[in-house]
Amino acid sequence: MTRIGSPSGTQWVLRRGGDEAVVVEVGGGLRSYRVAGQEIIDGYADQEVCPSGAGQTLAPWPNRIRDGRYNFGGTDYQLPIPEPAHGTASHGLVRWLPWRPVEVDAERLLLETVLPAQPGYPWTLAMTTEWSLGEDGLRAEHTATNQAGQACPFGLGTHPYLRIPGVPVDELVLSVPASSRLLLDSRLLPVGVERLDGGDHDFRTPRRIGATVLDTTFGDPAAGAGTAGISTVDISTGDGAEVAVWADAAFCWWQVFTADTLAGGRRRRSVAVEPMSCPPDAFNSQRDLVTLEPGQTWRGTWGIRAKLG
Repeated sequence: MTRIGSPSGTQWVLRRGGDEAVVVEVGGGLRSYRVAGQEIIDGYADQEVCPSGAGQTLAPWPNRIRDGRYNFGGTDYQLPIPEPAHGTASHGLVRWLPWRPVEVDAERLLLETVLPAQPGYPWTLAMTTEWSLGEDGLRAEHTATNQAGQACPFGLGTHPYLRIPGVPVDELVLSVPASSRLLLDSRLLPVGVERLDGGDHDFRTPRRIGATVLDTTFGDPAAGAGTAGISTVDISTGDGAEVAVWADAAFCWWQVFTADTLAGGRRRRSVAVEPMSCPPDAFNSQRDLVTLEPGQTWRGTWGIRAKLG
């Protein structure tokens, strides 16, 4: 008899006190995260295919590459175009790969996968993600090691959708400690940079999202005092409830998306807060693009913490 399982594969549940996180085999991403019994990410059901990148790891690039084309080391490459409406290669190549458990316990999970060399990205990457629950919430540490004989381009992002139970997006207070944003064309690809000095996209001083529509790449994030390069983006209610994503200095860009283009009940139901090591189309612009030499390992760490009323 064939056993019908979850589309996202094996489910690993981490528990610590009143916190519970569910990490999945397919894509190695985060499907659910409950704090004090309340769901604080907009994830998906165990019998549902992951929608809209929810909780996924995006590598070896985050966001989009124009026409799926780029040149690296003097050679032109063409990637698949999974986003035909915009004509872009989006969100990398590992989000549907199976991830294998290396170490598993009640509060910690170490997963690994290998991205094989393929047309458009002819380098082999060995990747790990260590998920853990601690006093400060949920933490994810990523590594990527170039197993090819030549240098390769690399970037990584993650895609959690944040929510505060019972609070509409319009009523959330958003804080983004960034002093610039990318200007995008109709294909959501960068065409320039704007320094923030007030206006609809300046959230350095926390304020209500209101009717503002965001699918915005923020740059030049300020690190918190005494945090060794860690920057934080958060949503709150103004009366004490808060959900925050923090990231170390390996992530110097943030994408914030108010989910206005999502279909059905997911539209404007939550806010995607995505730490990224490089901006959209970095394979072409080279901006903050990592070049991994043979045998070299990249590391980056981020996490989610929450305080609920």
